[in-house]
Amino acid sequence: MKYLFIFFTLLCCTAFAQDGGEDGPAITGSIVDQQRNPVPYGNVAVHSAEDSTLVTGGVSDDQGRFIVPVKLGNYFVKISFLSYEEVTIPNVIISGSTISLGVITLNENSQVLEEVIVKGEKASMELQLDKRVFNIQKDLSNVGQNASDILGNLPSVTVDVDGTVSLRGSENVRILIDGKPSGLTSRDPEALRMLQGNLIESIEVITNPSSRYDAAGEVGIINIILKKNQEKGINGTFSANAGYPAQYGGTYSINIRKRNVNLFSSYGVEYDKRPGYGESYQQYSSADTSFAYAQRSDGTRQEFSHNFTVGLDYFFNDNSSLTGSVLYNTGDGLSKSETNYFDLDENGTVIRTVRRTEREGEDEENIEASLNYKKNFERKGQTFTADYKWIKSVDNETTDYTESVDEGADSLQRSINFADEINWLIQLDYIHPFGRDGKIEAGVKTASRIINNDYGLESQDGESLSWIPIAQYTNNLEYTERIHAAYVMASNTFGKISMQGGLRGELTDISTELKDPYIFIPQDYFNLFPSASLSYKFQENKTLQLSYSYRISRPDFRHLLPYSNFRDPRVLFGGNPTLRPEYTNSIEMGYLLDWDAGSILSNVYYRHRNNVIERIITGPDSAGRSIIVPINLSNENSYGVEFNFSLNVQDWWRINTSANFYRAITQGFYEGEVLESDTYTWTSRATSKMTLFKALDFQVSFNYRAPRVTTQGKNLSIYTLDLGLSRDVLKGKGTITAGVRDLLNSRKRRVIIEREDYYSNSTFQWRPRQFTVTFTYRLNRAKEKARNNQEQRIEEED
Repeated sequence: MKYLFIFFTLLCCTAFAQDGGEDGPAITGSIVDQQRNPVPYGNVAVHSAEDSTLVTGGVSDDQGRFIVPVKLGNYFVKISFLSYEEVTIPNVIISGSTISLGVITLNENSQVLEEVIVKGEKASMELQLDKRVFNIQKDLSNVGQNASDILGNLPSVTVDVDGTVSLRGSENVRILIDGKPSGLTSRDPEALRMLQGNLIESIEVITNPSSRYDAAGEVGIINIILKKNQEKGINGTFSANAGYPAQYGGTYSINIRKRNVNLFSSYGVEYDKRPGYGESYQQYSSADTSFAYAQRSDGTRQEFSHNFTVGLDYFFNDNSSLTGSVLYNTGDGLSKSETNYFDLDENGTVIRTVRRTEREGEDEENIEASLNYKKNFERKGQTFTADYKWIKSVDNETTDYTESVDEGADSLQRSINFADEINWLIQLDYIHPFGRDGKIEAGVKTASRIINNDYGLESQDGESLSWIPIAQYTNNLEYTERIHAAYVMASNTFGKISMQGGLRGELTDISTELKDPYIFIPQDYFNLFPSASLSYKFQENKTLQLSYSYRISRPDFRHLLPYSNFRDPRVLFGGNPTLRPEYTNSIEMGYLLDWDAGSILSNVYYRHRNNVIERIITGPDSAGRSIIVPINLSNENSYGVEFNFSLNVQDWWRINTSANFYRAITQGFYEGEVLESDTYTWTSRATSKMTLFKALDFQVSFNYRAPRVTTQGKNLSIYTLDLGLSRDVLKGKGTITAGVRDLLNSRKRRVIIEREDYYSNSTFQWRPRQFTVTFTYRLNRAKEKARNNQEQRIEEED
């Protein structure tokens, strides 16, 4: 009630101030905080000294200054702002001229500050018709984790053993950082594990993007928003975390704003060492030969990474700004593993044991520079933006192998996998409003990407000790991709009906060049990608939307490499440089229901895919080796229903639940064999967050991924249970969070491959149960929340 009174007082004072004359006497002054920073939107209330009634008032501007016109008389003035102690100035006598109160300093009120933090807290999930926004720091299971782990914690999103991200059961999802491609998302999928979660502000999931977005990504876009602040003064967040198995790190995110210049920077460092294991059983039988073996692998993977960002905002005026930033990411990794193969006879008796060890060192470096110009015109909603981004990435791996049979002498092998990448893009976007709610959007973009990948495998001669290249596993690939795009969109609202339509054209020029043996594969094509949406608002809190988009999924360059590792010489992962792009028609209908205590977003969707890229296993060959390769296998039809439910059960208890049920029908042929599947499956996540004793947040999260039938077998279920506990300290400026990921130690990938002549059953766990503790300290950020709440209320009223 106290804040409601302040809010209405502010509105009343604003109204009185607008009615006052401009030429008569006035009360002036300026409001600052204890650090002498201006306090914008401060409340200035003028009361009659005779009966204490509210006479007039005003609000301070963005420099903390205020002017309140008044009539002749005796007054007292109250200066207030959320999270500050109120200041009362008595005996203000207006006898004919303007009176200056000078500089008024407000002191922080710790009790009010803590209350404001609770009231102004964002929900962990914000539901909108065209996207879902996840404020990941509000989910206790995300604290102290990396970007890859956090993505795997989102509804309908899964992350595989090698870091591959899937959305609604498909790997063809576009991952962006701050709305643009990044070296952390375009190279090795595991690179996202080098991005500390404490540097992330929120994540957007867009399942049916409009024409303003790139057409790449069959099931949509995941946009990772990094922390960046533009508040005046010095503001920042600092964190440190520790965990078991070994995980140690720290981050900061800070900005310094003086007048029209804002300097921002962030840094994160992390050391991570985790054990993992895998085991499998393989059996093959044919008219010519048959064999069976069991396999067990145990290993550790450690990483030491740094992320550093620095940038500058320059505000030419209230309507135009220029932002430049540089991101530098580097990391060193070391993986060690031991694998034992147990060859079996027809009775299941071990007849031979093969021991193989691996030691892989990895050096990664990523540099990104970006420049953004934004211009807001006098007409509301009319904007122009220009963006430039440049990326250079290096990922070098060197691996040593040893192999022995029945405890005999070791044979030695070694491999290299060197990759470097250069990216750049230029993008221009313009929005032109018309009528009351209409607008036209248009833009152009050109992007270039060049990747060089050199892979080599050598074996040491036992007598001469010289290293001999193995030609069939050595390749040098150069991948060049140039995409030029333009789009136009129009939207308008007619009463309760909103419409949007757009068309995007993309000219693609791709070439894949293998140096030895020389193979050159060019692909040039032009596509038009339409999008449309229609929404109907039954009431202010009930909206129905129907949307359509046509999208493309170009093969990832890793799918084009003939070979990129020799980790398991019996099951090799190969590539296919002749892969063609996938095309997807997507239709989605969503219904959003909002009320004071919660919201429900439900979606029904259908996707039809052509040239579906799927990994299949071939062989074994005469040497007993199987190869997993991607091919344009088939067409696929997918139907799904998705629910997102958020509810404040009580002031101290909030629950979020989501589920995605879908059916996928795949039909294809490979080398005369029919490969098809018809699967019904689902994923779900439920979170319950409670505030106990008004000070302690406790959260329970459960994730479940149901079994899924594939064209050659099935993937078994995966489930995890996470717990989190947090408490604010230091008068709301600090937070201590403790958590456990995968309490039941059940996060394991289990896959069965079953053909007429081949059977495989494998289990792999890449990260066991983990305990973490994190401390976060906010510098002037609690105060920022209070200001943001006040500014939001004023904007809504305007």
